[in-house]
Amino acid sequence: MRYIIVCLLGVLATGCGNKYNSFSEDVVERKSHWNTPKARQGNLTEQEMDMARIAWKYFENNYQESTGLVNAVNNYPSVTWWDAASYMAGMVSAYELGIIDKEEFNRRLVRILTTLNTLDLFQNELPNKAYNTQTAAKVDYGNQPGEIGYSALDLGRLLIWLHIIKHRYPEYGTSIDSALLRWNWCNVVDENGTMFGALLEKDKPVQYLQEGRLGYEEYAAKGFQLWGFDTTQASMPEPYSTINLYGYDVPYDTRDPRKLKAHSYVVTESYVLDGIEMGWDLVDDRTPHDYKFSNQWMAEFALQIYRVQEERYKQTGIITARTEHQLAGPPYFVYDTIYTDGFAWNTISEVGEYLPQFSAVAIKGAMGMWVLWDTPYTDLLFDHISHLYDREKGFYEGIFENGTGLINTFTSNNNGITLEILLYKQQGKLLTYKDDVAPSLWEKALESPFGYEGQCLPRKGAFNSRL
Repeated sequence: MRYIIVCLLGVLATGCGNKYNSFSEDVVERKSHWNTPKARQGNLTEQEMDMARIAWKYFENNYQESTGLVNAVNNYPSVTWWDAASYMAGMVSAYELGIIDKEEFNRRLVRILTTLNTLDLFQNELPNKAYNTQTAAKVDYGNQPGEIGYSALDLGRLLIWLHIIKHRYPEYGTSIDSALLRWNWCNVVDENGTMFGALLEKDKPVQYLQEGRLGYEEYAAKGFQLWGFDTTQASMPEPYSTINLYGYDVPYDTRDPRKLKAHSYVVTESYVLDGIEMGWDLVDDRTPHDYKFSNQWMAEFALQIYRVQEERYKQTGIITARTEHQLAGPPYFVYDTIYTDGFAWNTISEVGEYLPQFSAVAIKGAMGMWVLWDTPYTDLLFDHISHLYDREKGFYEGIFENGTGLINTFTSNNNGITLEILLYKQQGKLLTYKDDVAPSLWEKALESPFGYEGQCLPRKGAFNSRL
């Protein structure tokens, strides 16, 4: 019934999508017939460098020296690991762009890695979903003491950035490896390569729930793959279908949220991050930046996500850059989607409440499309959002589509992603490798797991032959 309703949305959809049992080679082949825009590459302009310095201001304001962590939201001392990874991305970018010197970079990195090596873990397994940035104590989402579980998606993003840092700055490899060798991995990835998060609710046992939907799931799975874990199931796009919006086949996850209690959101962020960090490549592809995307379906889906937003603007006049974003007031966070729950251009809260008044042009979404696809439309996006900052606080979260002004809040995720986008423009694909050096502590542990019994480390050579 839901699928029939979608087909009847004549204004929003121009046809019904086709369900694929597996990724069709025809889809990849069609790409060659399109005029696929190239990414923006080259040294930053004076304006772009100014933007990078403004974005870094957020991290100067919200840094907690006691732990090395940064507040996820301005002046609120709590953080998730997705947000902490965005800070790491911002820190690397600020150093590589010359905004901070090596002394400050070293000081900040040593401090956060020290915290990772001493952190109190959820149930002695993995990092809790949230921590107080001033004390590094486990907290709930209200920043009250206690543990609530862990997120495989958040940890996947953290693993990507720890891997990037380890290979850019191998002098920190031992400290990074030591932190990860404290973790117990047994419940986060199963024998089929499915990722699970943990949920702890009051007076209930821990629940381990499959985590991730199309786009986010495969992006986060690459984080685990980079460290040698087999994520076969999590890395597959199936099950998915497509919905035709404005002439473009937009992919979406077909798993039923009523059964699995998790919505499927089609948004820009995960596709942008995969493009700038890993070049839409498979994790065993160690080539530098190029336009031969070894993770072809991911590159194809990302292009569709971009094209449909461009076409919406052409047909409606609504400047569009949709992704999840924070709000200054309740409900504080929305998924601002291209498609979810059977409806196109649907903006909902985490509990599914319809909130169209909070649809916005997100800074990170607009900037991501601007750097990955050099077109007149992304020039327009850049002009629309490049001035949306407070020089003393960083970039605002975005600007509402309905003309009611700015989203008056500042976040680590938005400013960190903005910085890594600008670094990508200058350097290309951010996951790079130095010439082979001596085997790392992590590699040695995988070769001989003596001393790490019961932690379910991946077997050396089982998935990734060179970490």
